[in-house]
Amino acid sequence: MPVVANSWPAPYAEKPIDATVQIPASKSLTNRYLVLAALADGPSRLRAPLHSRDTFLMVEALRSLGARITEAEGDGRFGPDLLVEPIDPARPLGDAGVDCGLAGTVMRFVPPLAALCTGDVEFDGDPAARRRPMSPTIDALRQLGVAVEDGGSGSLPFRITGTGSVAGGHLAIDASASSQFVSALLLVGPRFRDGLHLEHVGERVPSLDHIAMTVQLLRDLGVSVDDSRRNHWVVSPGPIRAFDTRIEQDLSNAGPFLAAALATRGRIRVPNWPASTTQVGDAWRDILPRLGATVTLAGGTLTVIGGEKITGADLADTSELAPTAAALCALADGESRLSGIAHLRGHETDRLAALVTEINRLGGDAEETADGLRIRPRPLHGGLFHSYEDHRMATAGAIIGLAVRGVEVEDIGTTAKTMPEFPQLWQEMYAAAPAPSATEG
Repeated sequence: MPVVANSWPAPYAEKPIDATVQIPASKSLTNRYLVLAALADGPSRLRAPLHSRDTFLMVEALRSLGARITEAEGDGRFGPDLLVEPIDPARPLGDAGVDCGLAGTVMRFVPPLAALCTGDVEFDGDPAARRRPMSPTIDALRQLGVAVEDGGSGSLPFRITGTGSVAGGHLAIDASASSQFVSALLLVGPRFRDGLHLEHVGERVPSLDHIAMTVQLLRDLGVSVDDSRRNHWVVSPGPIRAFDTRIEQDLSNAGPFLAAALATRGRIRVPNWPASTTQVGDAWRDILPRLGATVTLAGGTLTVIGGEKITGADLADTSELAPTAAALCALADGESRLSGIAHLRGHETDRLAALVTEINRLGGDAEETADGLRIRPRPLHGGLFHSYEDHRMATAGAIIGLAVRGVEVEDIGTTAKTMPEFPQLWQEMYAAAPAPSATEG
């Protein structure tokens, strides 16, 4: 097939892959800890954090609000530690600007923090970011008495005028489009004068595991959070304790590498897998066996061995794991359904439409449902797999490319959003010695 400009020839695996892969740190944890460090009662240290576009944008956003963030030598393979001195909310900002890029955590987490500062802050991002849902954040800040000017768009760009403090109290929002709207307010809730009683009104909140992560981090840093009542979170006012912590590797980003075991009938090992975690990606231990893999966690290493075939499955609430799961389902020998993921239509791109378009472009049989995808078995062929400026679409194309000759991924560089090292790590995995037996235990 002809080479397409800005395309990446996905490696095709002639034999089963047998590799051990180290994964960079979690984006979800890194950016949450950065926000908490900017609000903490003293200097904090993030050990072996993620260094990616999303985390760079968060660091620059917090610097624009007055946090002092510097790098320090650490022992992480993928970059230095980060030292954070918190924001002084009484110090006037002058004219500040935040580039959100396409990072949901920046565009949702930072505006409530800006409301606690003194001065005007302009928010904008990539062209695609202006299409992402933002009205729950804007409406919430207005309910809290914060001045927001968005020209009536309910989206980027907008300007926030902070006065140095927010009263807080009871707040009702509709977070049906993203759990990030809840997490964003919980992270700053302890610094509101009266704390925060956040209530979700509307349909169910997607990705509740991400909210549970936020709640646990707050509790670990001494904040009282009562989430005993469904769709209610009560955060008591008080300090956020400074910390020195090592960031777990990104278990969601481990997914494409683990998927390589199924796509090639091989074996992948990921060391330092946490025995207990709040990360959504730990669900791979449940998802991959349903697709025909053997999965074990022993001595801190997660091992995935691909079966003779990938089996179709019904998978619910896979959230950000859905593009990887969909790529495997496109290679399966039976029909699969992914449900409970309608909110993915509002992510970096409309992921449901994008997955259907790209799987079908390669000869597959995928269709959208009201809240997910239906994927039926059909032989795939090579072709260009578009990434839509979405890192998880790019890695989905790479997975299919392992099993289908001639797949090219458009703009593999978009993986820099959460894992700049992806092409290098993928090539290292691909180049690993083939397994003597794909089914050997």
